[in-house]
Amino acid sequence: MNGAPQIPPRNGEGDRAKRGGGGLKPFQRPVVYNARRLRSEMTVPERMLWQLFRARPDGLKFRRQHPIGPYIVDFCCLSARLVVEVDGMAHDMGNNPKRDEIRTKFMKENGYRVLRVSAQRVLADAVGTAQAIVARAASPLHHPLDGPPPRSGEE
Repeated sequence: MNGAPQIPPRNGEGDRAKRGGGGLKPFQRPVVYNARRLRSEMTVPERMLWQLFRARPDGLKFRRQHPIGPYIVDFCCLSARLVVEVDGMAHDMGNNPKRDEIRTKFMKENGYRVLRVSAQRVLADAVGTAQAIVARAASPLHHPLDGPPPRSGEE
């Protein structure tokens, strides 16, 4: 530029264009930023479940506050395509049931099964609730790798 020699960037610097960096963090990828924020603001029932899920029960890996499309789900097991939502009393008020219905429809259209668990149930028996969720994740209702079931009359 001014005839001054260009100094190469240090390791890890200067590659922002490759990583999509630049700008303020909340505006780079807002869904990811919000998911990270929500991980630090988890409710008590969510924290209770997370303490049990993080041990990878039955070898299943659960993610907490995971973005799927425009939504952030409470827990997600990608290998089982299972979304777990912990619903408190706020989910029953106002237009929240309608919003939850739209959200569930989106998840199902994208290949996820949605399991809604009440926060009261988690508070009453977190271990039993986690075991029930793991059992649901471990035994899907259908086996997509086996192919579709035979039509009637075909065997």
